This record gives sequence, C-alpha cells and structure tokens, in this order.
Amino acid sequence: MKLRTSTQVITLGVRVFSIATLTTFATTVTLNQRSYAESPTFYCGKSNGVPTTFVRTQDGKDLPVIRWFSKYFSGTGLTPQQRCLEVSRRFQRSYDHDTLRYIKADTYKGQPVMCAVAEKNAACTDTTLLFTLKPGSDPDATARQLFDRRALAAGNTVNQTGGDKSNTRVNIDVEAYLYFTKN
Repeated sequence: MKLRTSTQVITLGVRVFSIATLTTFATTVTLNQRSYAESPTFYCGKSNGVPTTFVRTQDGKDLPVIRWFSKYFSGTGLTPQQRCLEVSRRFQRSYDHDTLRYIKADTYKGQPVMCAVAEKNAACTDTTLLFTLKPGSDPDATARQLFDRRALAAGNTVNQTGGDKSNTRVNIDVEAYLYFTKN
C-alpha cells in the first residue's frame, strides 16, 4: 500500500513539473515572438469602394498608403484590385525582410518605379521593386505627390504622371512617414 502511494506521489510530481515546464516554455516563446501590435502590417482593402493598400500601424490604426484608381495596367492583366494585392504583399515582404527603410523613386529597366530599399543610395532590383508607374511618369514627382501626408489625409488621389517636377531625388523614410502620418 505504501509503495502504491509513493508511486502516485511521484507520478503527481512528474505531472506538476511537466506542466510547469511547458507553461514556462510557452510563456517564453510567446514573449520572444514579434507581437502583431508591435509591427506595421500592409494589406489590401477598400476605401470608398476603391482597392487601397493600407498599413495597420503599431497602435492599431489603418492608414491608406496607395489608392489604386488607374486601370492603365489592366491591359496587361493587372486590374486595380490585383495590383493592390500584389503591391501590398511586396510592401509586407520588404518590411519583413527589413528592406523597407526607404521608398525610392527611380527608373528600373527603362520604367519609372517605386522600390523599397534599406539605404538611400541602393539601386532598385527585382527583389526591391514595389510597383511600376505609367510609362513617361516622373518617378520623383509621383513619389512627392503619392506620399504627401496632407493630401493623403484629405483623401486626394494621385495622378501617376506626377506633379511637382523638382530635380531632387526622392527617398521616403518609411518609419518617419508612418510616425508623422498617424499623428
């Protein structure tokens, strides 16, 4: 009888120890993971019925980044909705790989483009390309207009041929952009 009680006590002790160990492990893993609330998330949604790339900020606000009005690329099989989905995925991938420090206006393979780069002087590549603009667009002027926080907040849309034609190269600091857009 005494042997059976000792076995039960040992079994109970092993169970308690196992549960405590698993609880500690699960808590440690959870605390070391990047929290959803800690990092921005890019996704495609709708704003007044228009496909829109949004970013959900660290404090849970959903901010529009790009509204996809243009049907210019529909001839190539890319509807505004498809561009929204693809570009939102590229923003998120670049953010996850820590290459979305700057959005760079540039020309790549003869086309005006926007790229995600880790350094201001980095070149656009296939892996950093966010999206292509209409042929003949001024990428710097388009970037200035596209990422104008006041215009974005007012719901103004972007003409992909751009507006302000300054000779200054555009590199948008993404962290500063997100910080100042939400304030």
